[in-house]
Amino acid sequence: MLKLALLSAWLFLAASPFLAAGHAMDLSLHKAAAADEAAEIVALLAKGAEIDARDGSGATALLVATHGNKVDAARSLIEAGADVNAKDDISDSPYLYAGARGHLDILKLTLAHGADLKSNNRYGGTALIPAAERGHVETVDTLIKAGVDVDHVNRLGWTALLEAIILGDGGANHVKIVGLLLAAGAKVDLADNDGVTPLQHARGRGYGEIVALLEKAGAK
Repeated sequence: MLKLALLSAWLFLAASPFLAAGHAMDLSLHKAAAADEAAEIVALLAKGAEIDARDGSGATALLVATHGNKVDAARSLIEAGADVNAKDDISDSPYLYAGARGHLDILKLTLAHGADLKSNNRYGGTALIPAAERGHVETVDTLIKAGVDVDHVNRLGWTALLEAIILGDGGANHVKIVGLLLAAGAKVDLADNDGVTPLQHARGRGYGEIVALLEKAGAK
């Protein structure tokens, strides 16, 4: 029994360098994506690299490219069939992350290749909600036009309109975003989990331009 155990241990140690090398090969596509090496990506895929292979955090090469806003790499992967909705261990996908971070070129690529508009992040929100919070005007406009639900409520009890006010700074970008959401039909009186409306939040923060927009849209 002891001899068998020693033999098994020796075989494992002998195989370890090959396992490590195999692991490195599995991440070659991720490395090319991080470096925005589109030509290398095409070459690796032609050699049989698994396009949606995951790294230690559950991220695909496309998500790695999206993290770094590497547009050429992302385009190469998406056009080769990478899954734009593949989520990592914290429920980020290329589509959701591009929307949240305002990576507009990659977002548009994901929208043109099957992005799931109803997909939710780890907070139970759509791509529109963090985009509104972070002041990404063009991204918000793009997502609205794509058909994302403007009144979706995340697990915090907030819509895109509420997050734009509660977590925004009341500046020009957030004023524009509130205007876009209202023009798209966002419910002006849809309150948070505590019953506080967008208008009450805006008044409490002294966001005069947003207050005016909400009142013009019929907020009470």
